[in-house]
Amino acid sequence: MAPDRHTWDPRHYLAYSEERARPFVDLLARVRAADPVDVVDLGCGPGNLTRLLTEAWPTAGVRGVDSSAAMIDRARRELPGVEFEEADLRDWVARGDEVDLLVSNATLQWLPDHLDLLPALAGRVRPGGWLAVQVPANFDQPSHTIRTELAATAPYADHLREVTVPASHPPDAYLDVLARAGLEADVWETTYFHVLTGDDPVFAWVSGTGARPTLQALPEDLRPGFEEEFRARLRAAYPDRGYGVVLPFRRIFAVGHRGAR
Repeated sequence: MAPDRHTWDPRHYLAYSEERARPFVDLLARVRAADPVDVVDLGCGPGNLTRLLTEAWPTAGVRGVDSSAAMIDRARRELPGVEFEEADLRDWVARGDEVDLLVSNATLQWLPDHLDLLPALAGRVRPGGWLAVQVPANFDQPSHTIRTELAATAPYADHLREVTVPASHPPDAYLDVLARAGLEADVWETTYFHVLTGDDPVFAWVSGTGARPTLQALPEDLRPGFEEEFRARLRAAYPDRGYGVVLPFRRIFAVGHRGAR
């Protein structure tokens, strides 16, 4: 999915698994699918949240799709009874498969054209089916702006001009696209206030997700200096309050239902 071919580390990603799982649970709470036959998790990652789909709809055929070989390998080991496929979600959409429930959690932000892709995603939902999407919306916060500012400075800029960075759109943009695609749309946003502990916890969080492509794109001789400065700036922006470091995290949710014909 990314031109710089960054890779994912399931162990690092799962370091904050409980915090990352909460939006997924909140997303599914608005899906009122009774007995879906086909359920697909686009961008399934290591499969820990795909497990929640199998528990919510135990009679459904649940499938997971992700572009990361490492994530798919972990998912297959964690959920051996579930079908997992290593593929770009755009290729999956182009195949034209129709399903009763299509879920994409914290994945679409990696595709610059994902708003244009949403009508095609909606088109993969059968009559009576559901589409459920969640994307981060905190890209104006220091956890991301510090990375952007630092990446634009010498000597890092020459290596990071083409690096993949996530992005999302205002909530009403998702509402408009889903409604125009013929879905009954429910869109909302939530800001979570995560209390993190440990050494440089905000760096630990972003280095496993949004900042990972940046760190991997740097040469080995430059990466330590970048990380040191990045850590220092994040500590200043997110000071320890005595009980932990507070990371505000805004997310956008969009659920669409296609009426039965």
